Amino acid sequence: MKGFNTFTHPRTPRLSTVIHSLFAIAIVACGGGREQAKPASNAFKVALVTTGSVSDQGWNAGAYKGLLAIRDSLGARISNVQTQTPAEIDENFRQYGAQGYNLVFGHGFEYQDPAIRVAPSFPKTVFVTTSGVKTAPNVGGVYFTFSDGAYLAGIVAGAASHSGVIGAIGGTQLPPVVAAFKAFEAGAKSVNPNVKMLTAYVGNWDDASAAREQALAQIARGADVIFQDADAAGLGLFQAARQSKTVRVIGSNSDQNSVAPEVTLGSVVIDLPRAMMIIARDVKSGAFKGHVYRLGENDGVVRWTDNPQLASEISPATVARLDSARKQIDARTLKVPE
Repeated sequence: MKGFNTFTHPRTPRLSTVIHSLFAIAIVACGGGREQAKPASNAFKVALVTTGSVSDQGWNAGAYKGLLAIRDSLGARISNVQTQTPAEIDENFRQYGAQGYNLVFGHGFEYQDPAIRVAPSFPKTVFVTTSGVKTAPNVGGVYFTFSDGAYLAGIVAGAASHSGVIGAIGGTQLPPVVAAFKAFEAGAKSVNPNVKMLTAYVGNWDDASAAREQALAQIARGADVIFQDADAAGLGLFQAARQSKTVRVIGSNSDQNSVAPEVTLGSVVIDLPRAMMIIARDVKSGAFKGHVYRLGENDGVVRWTDNPQLASEISPATVARLDSARKQIDARTLKVPE
């Protein structure tokens, strides 16, 4: 969830700014296409700034789908750029503000301070940071109750583990990731109080080889269910599980059940298109006020999604436990660590 804590070893080549607008050629199913109409000069303009590739099948890919949904549903002119260093965050925020963008999403916890710094210079641009809680008149944050979904995933892991050892692998040790892993452990312990959890961090969000090695190390120590929150790096975990065959994986942020369906129990999904659309509609209508959007299961934004291919590995008793915990979370009678 999130981005980078370290900038000394970037492993993903920098992406050029990718601008998608109504000037673009629309690709249609039959392979042909046609040029769409030129947008009006006052077109609604929305940008997305990410620290990782939008092809990571997780956190950044979900946000990019949200950007495309805003284009398609609200007729927006859109743009996406990947940053590699802290200085580039400020630079890109300023460029989008100077170009008159109405809404700029900084996709990750670490975008908060740059947004607060840059926003006063561009009062007509709204800056929104995901996993952020800092606000200003034209700055908002989105707090995902991801820990609720992680707790449910923990219930599944605690019930599915035969060894009594589970694992968690993150990109970097950002607060939202740490909180999710604590919730995951609490969910597992609600099923098996004696479960042992192993935790590791890759140190970045794109080194799949390093994540694979960390997963294999946890497997060697007995972990048979491992949860990942490491963006593109996390794909290495699926590779390790396939190699080990008896190990099960839990995906995150996007529905990753199809990445390796033969080893994936389910995913903790953030419906980023739904969340981003809520905000974009507020900005376009003029209803936006600088505040924190708290979005979770009650809004249909965060959910546990099981993998139908391995549904037989989740017992009816575990399904009943999941339903009970979900109702308690929604009623706020169950406090999940955040």
